[in-house]
Amino acid sequence: MKNKIEDLRNHLFAVIEGLSDPDNPMEIDRAIAIANVAQVLINSAKVEVEFMRVTDSVRGSGFIPSDAGTATCRPAIDSKSVSYVTAVTTPSATAAAGSKV
Repeated sequence: MKNKIEDLRNHLFAVIEGLSDPDNPMEIDRAIAIANVAQVLINSAKVEVEFMRVTDSVRGSGFIPSDAGTATCRPAIDSKSVSYVTAVTTPSATAAAGSKV
């Protein structure tokens, strides 16, 4: 895949910079259009990640780099509140431990 999540971030930061440029500000309508398209891409990536989680797959489209590791989120409950603990594992660490994430 040609474009990655990092490219999307770079484009969105360029929009922020363009909006704050006092000499040549970006048009608001254009910034809104870019933000809307970015949201569609983000939602698509969320669906991809959820599909990979449900099917125990490690292969995606390439939009999110596969060597970035896997984040798992589980609830941590104490007597006063519920919070979420995130653990990040890399494929090499998982293979070294001999376990499946």
